Amino acid sequence: MLIDGLQYANWSEKIFRQLREGGVDAIHVTIAYHENFRETVLNFEKWNRWFEQYPDLIMKGQWAKDIDVARETGRTAVFFGFQNPSPMEDDIGLIEILHTLGARFMQLTYNNQSLLATGCYEDYDSGITRMGRQVIKEMNRVGLVVDMSHSGDRSTIEAAEISQRPIAITHANPYEWSPALRNKKDDVIRAVTGHGGMLGFSVYPHHLKDKSACTLESFCEMIARTAEKFGPEHLGIGTDLCQDQPDSIVEWMRVGRWTKEIDYGEGSASNPGFPEMPSWFKDNRDFGNIREGLCATGLSTSEVDGIMGGNWYRFFAENFTPKG
Repeated sequence: MLIDGLQYANWSEKIFRQLREGGVDAIHVTIAYHENFRETVLNFEKWNRWFEQYPDLIMKGQWAKDIDVARETGRTAVFFGFQNPSPMEDDIGLIEILHTLGARFMQLTYNNQSLLATGCYEDYDSGITRMGRQVIKEMNRVGLVVDMSHSGDRSTIEAAEISQRPIAITHANPYEWSPALRNKKDDVIRAVTGHGGMLGFSVYPHHLKDKSACTLESFCEMIARTAEKFGPEHLGIGTDLCQDQPDSIVEWMRVGRWTKEIDYGEGSASNPGFPEMPSWFKDNRDFGNIREGLCATGLSTSEVDGIMGGNWYRFFAENFTPKG
């Protein structure tokens, strides 16, 4: 089983076919960065058209059992998520509606302070807000996973402790391996995994040691060491693949509507666009390289199978369904 915990590609028939060539059974795709509720609904509509156009390649994923259907029919199940709580605006009642539409993950922040928590780019992390506590409770109830990939340390630890269901960091790497604002320190990973949550490893170059020059061996050894520390059952892949996106999309991701200035984030003024992907992972046909690299580290076949998809499958099965 092969599941990718996060992608934001410029979707096309070419990429849908590459998903099949790579044997990707399920993916979590971002359908909102800064969109409000109505704009997010338009993105659901766009995907509905793709499901109609390419029924032999992709299908809508809502529950873990949909991955079984996808595998049986040779398709990829697509699960939806948001990298910002903007689709719920300031209305907690929209959480259930968004889940009904098909949302399964929602980040409480995207780099900045939100109504719910503090992003990893803020100077001071005040933790989960009063509204954030209520939103986590409602997300737990309906089956919308709390994602803290772009959140500050304190906020992430508090979210893991407050949430009555496991939370996720869908796309990041250990800070100890590659210091970056978006990567996670050991105490943060421990808080998430210690409460049954998941960490998805990212191949986005700004999150990698040596950036675009990162070797497959370095990446896979990092995963093996993380498995030793926190347990392989809490780990998965969340590539953060942004295939075929124009550089203008980076500006939308980082700037949205919150500033008139260009915010280069983890890039630099001299390289404001998307970084070059490492040679061993260019698109969805390259997941076999990661599997081979993990096997070479000494991880068992069952541990590698879990990291490549089995662990996400179990997490989906336990956390997408409403409670009570």
